[in-house]
Amino acid sequence: MGGQEAIGEAVARTVRALRAGHGWSLDELAGRAGVSKGVLVGLEQGRGNPNLGTLIRISDALGVPLTRLVQVEEEPPVRLFRPERHVVLWEGEHGGTGTLLAGSDPRPSLELWNWVLQPGETRESDAHVPGTKEIVYVQTGTLTLGVDGRTDLVEEGTAAVFVGDRPHSYGNRSAEEVRFVLTVLDL
Repeated sequence: MGGQEAIGEAVARTVRALRAGHGWSLDELAGRAGVSKGVLVGLEQGRGNPNLGTLIRISDALGVPLTRLVQVEEEPPVRLFRPERHVVLWEGEHGGTGTLLAGSDPRPSLELWNWVLQPGETRESDAHVPGTKEIVYVQTGTLTLGVDGRTDLVEEGTAAVFVGDRPHSYGNRSAEEVRFVLTVLDL
């Protein structure tokens, strides 16, 4: 495949994936980008030769840099996040931790977390962007989950799905350590 052909395929693949990720129709992206639906159809089929201005309008509408649209290398189907890439982003006053294990980008993004709460620790979280969902699975102990003024006890071996676009908290009101895995879907 020649250079222009490879770039055309990369743009087609990337625009299709990003548009689908936003949940937009061709008409919606066309309106947001200020280009015709016909231009987008041709672009997503790898046909045509859009000018720089068109590509910039489309990348702006999708919220990505222009370079993202023309990257010839496809994102690998599997990305590994080895232990040295895990990042502790929260530390409790008694030694608890919130560790980000992996995440995807761009939006919608998905995060995977490993949490340890020592007795008496609570992690307060502000509301995330509208539409955010979270799933928690308690491995050991009993988690006190607070969401928008409501409190639920999530026992060992239990999972809970909740809205993350409201103030929420993860707490340990017991005398034993609490361990849980958390996923965050940020739409």
